[in-house]
Amino acid sequence: MSLAKFEIFSTVVELGSLTKAGETLGLTQSAVSHAIASLESEWGFSILNRGRSGIHLTSNGERILKYIREILKWNEEMVQEIANINGLEIGTVRIGTISSVSIHWLPEIMKLFNEFHPSIEIKLLEGDYDDVEHWISTGLVDFGFVSLPTSQHFEVISLKKDKMLCILSDKHPLTEQKEIRFEMIKEEPLIKSKKGSDNDLKRILKENNVTPNIKFELSDDQAIISMVGNGMGISILPEMVLHRVPANVRILKLEGENYRTIGIAATSFKSLAPATKKFIEYLKSWISEPARSNEI
Repeated sequence: MSLAKFEIFSTVVELGSLTKAGETLGLTQSAVSHAIASLESEWGFSILNRGRSGIHLTSNGERILKYIREILKWNEEMVQEIANINGLEIGTVRIGTISSVSIHWLPEIMKLFNEFHPSIEIKLLEGDYDDVEHWISTGLVDFGFVSLPTSQHFEVISLKKDKMLCILSDKHPLTEQKEIRFEMIKEEPLIKSKKGSDNDLKRILKENNVTPNIKFELSDDQAIISMVGNGMGISILPEMVLHRVPANVRILKLEGENYRTIGIAATSFKSLAPATKKFIEYLKSWISEPARSNEI
């Protein structure tokens, strides 16, 4: 068995393409195909289905993938530990993230972290809460940004509370209110984030006995804001998302204290590689700076 073949297999699954995997790894498509065929021959079963719709794991391939990623993870950690012993600093940090964190936090964090640790590479995968939790559980990322509590049993670190707010068109009759009570919006057409990104909204509505009148479900926060501005309905979104809203959108406080709690999750923080631990420590120190206290 070869770690190089394991890396090829994992990359093909991640990118869903032999060609893209080859480009990423600096290999020809023929070399990638040969590596996959070699693993299948060695193990005695198929691990990938190749069809018109692309590359897909077989059931046996799915069973094996988690072990492959675990082996690659431990190899990466060993390489980093050896480098640390020799006074070097190398490694790759794989992070699952959500759009608001990608926009507001990660650009500055990554820029500053890279100035101190230029030999540590950072890779990002962006999706919704469900995507990030899946990537953590399958080992595709080392850790990820999530909304707490998570749906799976991870180790978690809470970072910030992000207020949930109501947005309406500037022509909506409720814009004159100082605070929006849930009773006022029970019948209002609601524009919400798609499944996987709406965990906090569902929790808040359930806590306040509101059965939503859902009009649209969209994947893009800016699309939701635009729909609201054009009078297509109201929405409830995290404050972190509501930067530079157009003039035709009003932001109002909801009754009570309603937040999403942004945190990070991993299967185990203790077993993370040295480079990942360094990044998390830098992340926590960046978040805790006094200047950040009013950002969310």
